[in-house]
Amino acid sequence: MALYPRPESAAVKRRAVVVFALAAVLIAACVVTWRITWLRGVDDIQQQAAVRADRTANALSSTLDRYESLSYLLASHPLVQEALEHPTADAIARANRYLEDANRHAHATVTYIVRADGLCLAASNWNLADTFVGSNYLFRPYFIDAMKGQVGRFFGIGTVSHEPGYFISQPVYRDGRIIGAAVVKLNLEWFPGSDAGEPLLVADNHGVIFLSSVPAWKYRAVAPLPASVTAAIERTRQYAQQTIAELPMATVRTIDANAQIVRVGDARFGPHFLATRRWLGSPAWQLITLSAIDPVRADARNAAAAVGFGFASICLLAFYWRTRRARLAEMIRGRAMLQAAYAELNERVAERTADLSAANARLQTEVGERTRAERELRAAHDELVQTSKLAALGQMAAGITHELNQPLAALRAFSDNTRVLLERGEQGAARENLEAIAALTERMGKITNQLKLFVGRAQPRTARAPVVRAVCNSLNVLQKRLQGVALEVTLHDSEAMSGGGSEPLDLAAEHPELVAYCDELRLEQALINLIGNALDAVSGVDAPRIGIEIGASFASLSLTVRDNGPGIPADVLPRLFEPFFTTKGMGEGLGLGLAIASSIARDCGGTLSARNMPEGGAAFVLMLRRALASNAQSDASAR
Repeated sequence: MALYPRPESAAVKRRAVVVFALAAVLIAACVVTWRITWLRGVDDIQQQAAVRADRTANALSSTLDRYESLSYLLASHPLVQEALEHPTADAIARANRYLEDANRHAHATVTYIVRADGLCLAASNWNLADTFVGSNYLFRPYFIDAMKGQVGRFFGIGTVSHEPGYFISQPVYRDGRIIGAAVVKLNLEWFPGSDAGEPLLVADNHGVIFLSSVPAWKYRAVAPLPASVTAAIERTRQYAQQTIAELPMATVRTIDANAQIVRVGDARFGPHFLATRRWLGSPAWQLITLSAIDPVRADARNAAAAVGFGFASICLLAFYWRTRRARLAEMIRGRAMLQAAYAELNERVAERTADLSAANARLQTEVGERTRAERELRAAHDELVQTSKLAALGQMAAGITHELNQPLAALRAFSDNTRVLLERGEQGAARENLEAIAALTERMGKITNQLKLFVGRAQPRTARAPVVRAVCNSLNVLQKRLQGVALEVTLHDSEAMSGGGSEPLDLAAEHPELVAYCDELRLEQALINLIGNALDAVSGVDAPRIGIEIGASFASLSLTVRDNGPGIPADVLPRLFEPFFTTKGMGEGLGLGLAIASSIARDCGGTLSARNMPEGGAAFVLMLRRALASNAQSDASAR
């Protein structure tokens, strides 16, 4: 038994795989060609059918519109009105002659007038054996519509002439009353002509075919008729004694809403057509054109056969060319192998020598690069440590500078005010200002003593601060900047107010129940930054407003600072609390206010968020943990 397949066997397998692959490609090419040719042919005959349907529908609609105008003229003529109002023998004779003359010039089938009780008084065929005079049309739908003041449109088989026709009726008015109807009957049997290759059908609103280029299809329904529709047709004697049977037409494929490929007749051998539908607005008829599909199928088969023969020819030529090329390549390859065998021995020796020399050089270069990289890494590490120290020192210095700006501005304001009060001799007010200056000086000392908070962030979370007092102190520091700004401070307590509304906050009261877990000085720092940021936002507003709302729940307290400024841009909002990020101009801010306030909130176990208000402006919400009143009081007494 052979362990490896023979070369001849492998070649045979490869050839078999190639043959199968080419056969698959041939079949796919024929299928794709047949499909493309079929779709293109169907699209062409669909366009032709659409043009034919539009042309036929326009011709039919124009004919019906022209004769609808004739019925209106008949209803407006004085002779017709006089015959219906006073049906004397002389009036009826004049009306008969007028209708006969109008019908002859208009080339209509019959024109006649019907009294309000349904009796025909005069007609254009008054002197013929099958005259309409004396017939009653009370049951006809077109007469019923005319007596309702509408235009009547109806296709049916005549009860007297037993000939199909299209009836158009108009109400006849006299002194504002409907006294009868004027009717025009048209024979549409000339339409649509006879063309067995391209059948044309017209069906009424019930789907019954009443005009067809194939006579055997007349008075057939394109879809099953409900019992109520069959009863209505029999009641109005629309198609006389004709039996309405369903046309054996089945939909094979739907192309769009108004075009389908249908099979007519036998379910197996019946011819296939492309059915294109057009709806006439008034009357509600549908025009169906049928285009033969067999030529499209024949073209698709011929195109697929041509592609198949062409592909097979190309494959045979390619096989011959490949065989010839393989023979030439084999000869050239044998000659080249003989020439390369000798050169290969000499090249191997040279290559081995060159490889050893190159490897030695690369090793020396790699050792030198590794030594240099280690020196650069140590230098970069030392530089990074030094840079980190300088960055930390700069951040602390910038933070202290930012926090001291507000108290320094307040000191300047209180000092100027105290000088003015001393000049006026108002000693009491000056003393109050000096006390405020002393408090601000103490506050600046506390700020400088809190450098460890910016380095280690080891702030205890058990410190408590009265929220209302912190708000008052912050407003006192910013008193000068608040001049000319409408300020509103409100309280929203979800426990005390069942309605959930807000009420003005009394800043003079103590409010011992509003205590948060936070250092009082740091809470004031955060509030000063938030209120100062709001003042910057409303600096260019005509009527600046700032609102401070204190929200209280069982476990938390929220401080919301709102303004009616321009709001926060969408691209700025994600970076709002980053250190040194500011939208102000050069020299107007360091970009640390919101970063410090956010850091204070996190250290106290709370959060700081920002959002734009629907009515305009921005809102910053500082959420803190709430301390119980009893715990706050005991902590205050212990201090």
